[in-house]
Amino acid sequence: MDWNLGRQAEAAALVLLRDRLTTLGVDAVLRDNNSALLVHRPRPGLPVWVFVGYGGAYYSWQNAEKRHPVEDAEGAANVLAAYVAT
Repeated sequence: MDWNLGRQAEAAALVLLRDRLTTLGVDAVLRDNNSALLVHRPRPGLPVWVFVGYGGAYYSWQNAEKRHPVEDAEGAANVLAAYVAT
């Protein structure tokens, strides 16, 4: 896959995840030319950085210990919303 096309697909996946999180009432902000998503916790605490990794196949966070398939942005948003709420 062309690097630029892969990068565009990753950015689009993060935009979609941000939109899904926003509909759940979670504050999420795209950063660094849409290469990362900063997800804020509802209470004081460190935000969570989300990236697209594993060759564009997964959203990943918590130093890649947590991940969810990019083809399921809605499911990823639900998992992340629960994760930042803890």
